Amino acid sequence: MITVIPDISLLYQMINFLILLFVLNLVLYRPIRNVLLERKAKVEDLENGVDKASSDLSSQKESYKDGLKQARTQGLKEKDAFIEEASQEEKEIIEQINKKAQANLAQIKEQVAGETEQARKALEGEVEAFAKAIGEKILGRAC
Repeated sequence: MITVIPDISLLYQMINFLILLFVLNLVLYRPIRNVLLERKAKVEDLENGVDKASSDLSSQKESYKDGLKQARTQGLKEKDAFIEEASQEEKEIIEQINKKAQANLAQIKEQVAGETEQARKALEGEVEAFAKAIGEKILGRAC
């Protein structure tokens, strides 16, 4: 059977282990932990940026919808105003046309009345001659 007797080499081994642990901590473990902490910080920053961008996008969507709704409302108001204005212009144009038509009708009536009066006067002057001519034809003799 083998028996292990602790001697000074055990102390050397323990010191060697502690030095190795200290050196590995400085050279290997600490840089890896730092890299992991930096990565964690970057990921958290990116997540915060994503959350902020998402909230900004939501607020921009809402403002876009509100702006679109306002633009539609304003467009409908302007459309109604244009329709009202066009209706007023239509009424004015129809009134002008009616006035012109009435003026033309009055002028034509006056013209027809004047022509009728002229024809009546012309016929009144000729009535006697026509009556005489008809009487001569009916009676067959000169009057």
